[in-house]
Amino acid sequence: MSGYDKNDLERRMRGALETLKGDLSGLRTGRASTSLLDPVVVDVYGAAMPLNQVATVTAPEPRMLMVQVWDRSNAAAVDKAIRAAGLGLNPITEGQSIRLPIPDLTEERRKELAKLATQYAERARVAIRNVRRDGLDALKKAEKDGDIGQDDHKRQADEVQKLTDKLIAEVDAATVAKEKEILGK
Repeated sequence: MSGYDKNDLERRMRGALETLKGDLSGLRTGRASTSLLDPVVVDVYGAAMPLNQVATVTAPEPRMLMVQVWDRSNAAAVDKAIRAAGLGLNPITEGQSIRLPIPDLTEERRKELAKLATQYAERARVAIRNVRRDGLDALKKAEKDGDIGQDDHKRQADEVQKLTDKLIAEVDAATVAKEKEILGK
């Protein structure tokens, strides 16, 4: 049989969509969300570890995040990692607890974040199109090798395009929703 596997193509395209959703959840909207700190990586014990493996993150108030570091000796490293993550947050460290007041977003910062959301979406669209290209190449090869006929090739190529269109529409929908959330509309 050919190297074309519709389920594998869909799984890979969905992976690009899930990556986008993860990236978008990390964009700040002015409300405290524990997922805001998902991209933070802390250098502890000689390794780079995700923040959620060295501390508990909670949102006790709408505009405040609380980071409870499990090992007191890592508090400074966590503080440093949060500052270095480029999230525009200023940690207030008190022993093993780190408070993160969520500042109001300026209009300029909202526009920057919306632009970033658009960049993430374009990256996801490109990834999906690359998967489409791989699928179409596999179909071309299968037809050339005589594994499938011209009609099968055309039908399966149409399926690949429909899948691509569907996932790009999902990317667009997720991005529009996030931009509305960021811009407060």
